[in-house]
Amino acid sequence: MMKISEKQDRVKYIRALERFVKSAIAILKRDDFKEELFRERINKNLTVLNKVKPVFLDSSYTKALEAFAKSVIAGGDKEVLVKEANQLEKLKNVKTYKKDKHKKDKFDSEF
Repeated sequence: MMKISEKQDRVKYIRALERFVKSAIAILKRDDFKEELFRERINKNLTVLNKVKPVFLDSSYTKALEAFAKSVIAGGDKEVLVKEANQLEKLKNVKTYKKDKHKKDKFDSEF
């Protein structure tokens, strides 16, 4: 029974982190970005994130997600945060995208 509870806590924490980060990225990438609106929304979303119990994360993506959330909370330059957000999205997409290797050889062998 303890394993299920740990898994539930992990999923809740990851979902809360992703929700927090996704909203932060959406605000950062807006054309009409305003620092005070950004801080206001971050503080609002931080209350939701603080309700969830933090757990140990072992995946490289989830660790990067947590690190980005901490840097957003700490505050920083918009350009630096946007760069970190882009790197985070790139890290997330690495799992889903894989280039076909030797595509030409595969085509030749079919005939």
